[in-house]
Amino acid sequence: MIREIETTLVDVPTIRPHKLSVATMNTQTLVLVRVLCDDGIEGWGEATTIGGLNYGEESPESIKANVDAHIAPLILGMHAAGVAAVMHKLRKTIQGNRFAKCAIETALLDAHGQRLGLPLSELLGGRVRDTLPVAWTLASGDTAKDILEAETMLERRRHRIFKLKIGARSLQQDVEHVLAIKRALGDRASVRVDVNGAWSELEAVRGIAQLEEGGIDLVEQPVAAANRAALRRLAARFDVAVMADEALHGPFDAFEIARNDGADVFAVKIAQSGGLFPAQQVATVAQLAGIGLYGGTMLEGGVGTAATAHLCSTFPSLAWDTELFGPLLLTEEVLEEPLVYRDFGLQVPSRPGLGVRVDAAKLRRMRRK
Repeated sequence: MIREIETTLVDVPTIRPHKLSVATMNTQTLVLVRVLCDDGIEGWGEATTIGGLNYGEESPESIKANVDAHIAPLILGMHAAGVAAVMHKLRKTIQGNRFAKCAIETALLDAHGQRLGLPLSELLGGRVRDTLPVAWTLASGDTAKDILEAETMLERRRHRIFKLKIGARSLQQDVEHVLAIKRALGDRASVRVDVNGAWSELEAVRGIAQLEEGGIDLVEQPVAAANRAALRRLAARFDVAVMADEALHGPFDAFEIARNDGADVFAVKIAQSGGLFPAQQVATVAQLAGIGLYGGTMLEGGVGTAATAHLCSTFPSLAWDTELFGPLLLTEEVLEEPLVYRDFGLQVPSRPGLGVRVDAAKLRRMRRK
């Protein structure tokens, strides 16, 4: 049975300012959820978001409050191995709260994988790859610094896919910034952009035309999430791939976007989808519709990143790679052993459950008092 559920907030400084169109991050708040079962097994999940309420409708504080006050009392005492039954009750009874639900589902699956002696990927159908290519986001906002950072990553064989966060400055400033970096890196790297919905449709038309001509490979969420008609028109108008991210809040959004030919690529995020199984459904919709897959991130730490890695390892096709670099952006690690990044990729953990362990001593020291 589920004996105990504990939610912890951990504030971790980033290695440098991380600038998005909606916020500038100097600290990331990890929301870690521990589920203790009556057989002594504990599972971990993560419900980390970006920039407080700047990105979405859930904040670290609201996630903790709702898990503690509403979710935990609802499922305490339920059969811990019956993950589907627990999540069915949770989704039927509590509206929204996708990030919180994801953390609970992840923790239960982590515990059940340990119980069965199987990696989490095997509970999701089985992995087809052990390594995932990982993009790095260049988000200092300074062209020279971003070029130097990219060159360093290439030299260290850590990343050869780079995504630039744009949308906070004027369109022309952003375009010139991106194209200068692409010219410096040339064919040695894939360069992509994420607008986080900051452009109008007219701005997107002007901006994407220049980016496409300059050799940019992908444009993520150029217009507001609610403006799906504009996203569809942009995907139809340009050859460069247009990716849906903020517009995807789970399987039903995925179905509507796919039905209307609304994007070329889906960013699959487990927290934004409401859990690992809903995220798997998002991926299935994409695959059936001929839409490419990209393993997205909410800049989670090691727990959430490991969970997404397990899911992405099961996709038959992962045409647009992943962006699972979250732990590398943080100055401190909460895991006993950090995830392994080498040769431009992330090694998917192979031990039972998530295959990672939270360091209890570090967590006690780092947790928000």
